Amino acid sequence: MGQQPSPRERCSCSNTNCVERPLTRLFEALGRVVAACPWPFVLVPLLLSAGLGAGFVFLPGLQTNDIEGQFTPTGGPAKAERDFVRRSFPTDDSERFSAERLPTEGAYAALIAAAKRDDVSVLDAPARDEVLRLDGAVRDADYERLCARSDGVCVVANPLLPLLANGSAVPGPPFPGGGASGDAFLGTALGGVRTDGSGRVEAARAMKLMYYLREDGGAADESRAWLEAFLRNFTAKLRELRLEAVEVTYFTSLSRQEEFEGNTKSVIPLFSVTYFLTITFSVVSCLRLSCVRNNVWLACCGVLSSGLAVLSSFGLMLYCGVPFVATVANAPFLILGK
Repeated sequence: MGQQPSPRERCSCSNTNCVERPLTRLFEALGRVVAACPWPFVLVPLLLSAGLGAGFVFLPGLQTNDIEGQFTPTGGPAKAERDFVRRSFPTDDSERFSAERLPTEGAYAALIAAAKRDDVSVLDAPARDEVLRLDGAVRDADYERLCARSDGVCVVANPLLPLLANGSAVPGPPFPGGGASGDAFLGTALGGVRTDGSGRVEAARAMKLMYYLREDGGAADESRAWLEAFLRNFTAKLRELRLEAVEVTYFTSLSRQEEFEGNTKSVIPLFSVTYFLTITFSVVSCLRLSCVRNNVWLACCGVLSSGLAVLSSFGLMLYCGVPFVATVANAPFLILGK
C-alpha cells in the first residue's frame, strides 16, 4: 500500500503547488544524475544535433519561395474554385486565346509608354513612332515564337497599334469603346485620355502594351524562360532605343515573384549580424556584478541549447522532405526571445 499524501501535498483551493512539488522533486533527481555523470548529457545532445543537422545538405533542393504557396492556405476553397474554372473553361493559347477566359493573370509582359511632357500625346507622331519601335523591339526578341495566338496570329498588344502603324490613330475610336458597337475596349489600353465632342479619342498621356505568352502544353517553361530573359535584358534594350518622347516602365507576371526572391536573398545575409546582436544581448542581459546572481554561463548554455534545437529541428524537417521557406528563418529570434 502506498503512503497517503500529506494534507500539505493535496490539491485544494488553498494549496496550489500540488503539481509544482512533484516536478521540483523530479528535476532535483535529474540534477543529481547530471552532476554525478555529466558527460553523456553533454555528448549525446551534441552528437544528436550534429546528425540531424546534416539534413541541411538537402536545403538547396528544398528551398521554395512561391508567394502563393506561402501566403495562401493549402487546399483553400479559392484554389478548388480556380481548378473548377480551369476544367469548365479551358483555354487554347495557341489558336483561340482570350484574356477574359484566363483563370489566372496568365504569362505576360506589360509595358506602359507615357509621354514625357504633359502637353504631348502618345498618339502624336514623335511618340507614336517610338511606341512602334518599342513594339518592334519586343517582337524581335523571339516573342512571336511563343506569343498567345488567335486566328493564327499573335494577339495584338494594344488595339490602337494597327492604327498607329497606318498613321490614323487620331481621331481615334470611341472611348472607352466596347459594348454593342463592336469597337475595341480601350479602358485598359490608354491612360490620361482626352476626347473630342463626339467621345472619340483625341489625345492620351499613356499607352499600355500587353504581350501574352502561351502556357498550355509544353510552352509554359519556355514562356517563363523568355520572361526571365526579358527582365534581365530589357533595361539595356531601352538604352539602345534612345527614346526621347516617351518614358517606359515594364512589368511581367514573374516580376512580383522575382522581387520577393530578390528581397529574400538580400536580407538573409544580414541575419548573421542580427543573430550575433541577439545572442550578445541575451548573454549581457544576464550579467551581474554579484558572483551569486551572475548568470552568464546559464545564458550561454541557454543560447547554445536554442541553437542546437534549431539545428536539430530544421535538419529533421529537411530529412523528411519538408520545403524550406524564407519566412521560417526568424525562428531563432522567437526561440531566443523565450
